[in-house]
Amino acid sequence: MNVNKLLLLYSGILTAAFAFAVVSEAGADTRPGKAAFEEIDVKRINVREDDGTIRMIVSNSSHAPGIIMHGKERPHPAGNRGAGIIFYNEEGSENGGLTFAGKTGPDGKVSGGGHLSFDQYEQDQVIQLTQSEYDGRRWAGMIISDRPDQPLDFDLAERISKMPDGPERTALLEKVQAEGSFGRQRLYVGKTRDRDSAVMLSDAMGRPRIRMQVTSDGKASIDFLDEKGALIRSVAPNTP
Repeated sequence: MNVNKLLLLYSGILTAAFAFAVVSEAGADTRPGKAAFEEIDVKRINVREDDGTIRMIVSNSSHAPGIIMHGKERPHPAGNRGAGIIFYNEEGSENGGLTFAGKTGPDGKVSGGGHLSFDQYEQDQVIQLTQSEYDGRRWAGMIISDRPDQPLDFDLAERISKMPDGPERTALLEKVQAEGSFGRQRLYVGKTRDRDSAVMLSDAMGRPRIRMQVTSDGKASIDFLDEKGALIRSVAPNTP
């Protein structure tokens, strides 16, 4: 092979290689700041607006955030909320989230649950989809709650969480419940630990007033309750 033919062959190889590279690059997104991965292992992902405001956190248990309000973080009253996804509004304040757990304990008993909720502005959750189980007893439901107009009292919540079980803690819990400091449940739709399906409607004070249920053995009823929880009337199939 003479020199001219060798140069032509070499030129052809270079041209083919360049064309392949151009085609390959055309199929990939090469915009600045964008990367593509087939698989990634992380312990936490922070999703932020362009100005740095936090909008979502995906994390494992050890890297779960505390309570973040207006971009400032404080310890969670429960200590650690576990793995999940937490949502934040445009002001960098918690707005709901998704958490989940499940394990077999040292005693061989299974515990677990899942929880999706959305919060009132500067307050706690107003709608929840949640399920929980422990040692074979399970409940699941949708819960709608009223919350106060004032921002959530984190100092009070933290104080209660750190109090040991006893008369003082019980008295304080009863006080804040009576005052509605943390809100009141208005609607429950779901399954109870006794395997009944139930709908509970409560008044503005959180007092159950109508209870509809079907027990695990198929007995159905609608109960009307007074403000103290006493039965006023019960309606069941084939009753006057």
